[in-house]
Amino acid sequence: MNEINAKAIECGRNALVPGRIAETLPKYLFVTISGAHLYGFPSKDSDIDLRGCHVLPINDVIGLKDVEETFQSTSAIVDGMEVDCVSHDLRKYLKILIKNGGYVLEQILSPLVVYDCGHLTELRELTHGAITKHVVHHYKGFFHGQEKLVMKDPLPTAKAVLYLFRVVMTGLHLLRTKNVETNILKLNEIFELPFIPELVARKVSGTEKGRLEAHEFANLMDEAKRLEAQLDPASEVSPLPDVVTNYAALDDFLKRMRVEFSKA
Repeated sequence: MNEINAKAIECGRNALVPGRIAETLPKYLFVTISGAHLYGFPSKDSDIDLRGCHVLPINDVIGLKDVEETFQSTSAIVDGMEVDCVSHDLRKYLKILIKNGGYVLEQILSPLVVYDCGHLTELRELTHGAITKHVVHHYKGFFHGQEKLVMKDPLPTAKAVLYLFRVVMTGLHLLRTKNVETNILKLNEIFELPFIPELVARKVSGTEKGRLEAHEFANLMDEAKRLEAQLDPASEVSPLPDVVTNYAALDDFLKRMRVEFSKA
């Protein structure tokens, strides 16, 4: 783990101290780091994106009253760094998971662990049974959303283009191998795109080189679209199953966690 990521994890743990990012914090199942740190191109001043899962007490969820399932604290300053924290109740979290929410997969399997109540390993094992070939829709949608943002910018950045490549490379790798890898430099050991290391260096440096010239942007977009066109064919022959294979086990996990956290 590099120094920047180690500092991000330390800051994330400090942020979870009661009173730092909220007056009342939920009972977390786990908290990991997402964003640039997870994707392999953090700068020293990159925001820290905490993403997690909490478990509401039984009495909060069995009544008629609607309950808030999402906890969010944005733009808090902790140890001189900007920290965002978003956490969903486990039921909402698992419902997103079984509907092929790729970003949920990436949060659960993130190697940048800020907090683990002791059940993250089991959840990670269950997660693998919840991934289907239909996750392709998440990665296509993420790609197209980011593409629209990039095309609106008259001076696109290396960062914006890196997000495009990261998502399509992660999606293709997952569909082909059943493995989730979000670090673009590790992914590029497989894809071997010659321009990725330079783009990462330009993004991390934070200099004027972070902006792309029109001709290089056009070439990069052509390459990104070439990869995006491979997503559907990859899903058709993917070794991933067509349906969630462990729905009952996920349901059991939710019930056990609800009881356990209500006793704590």
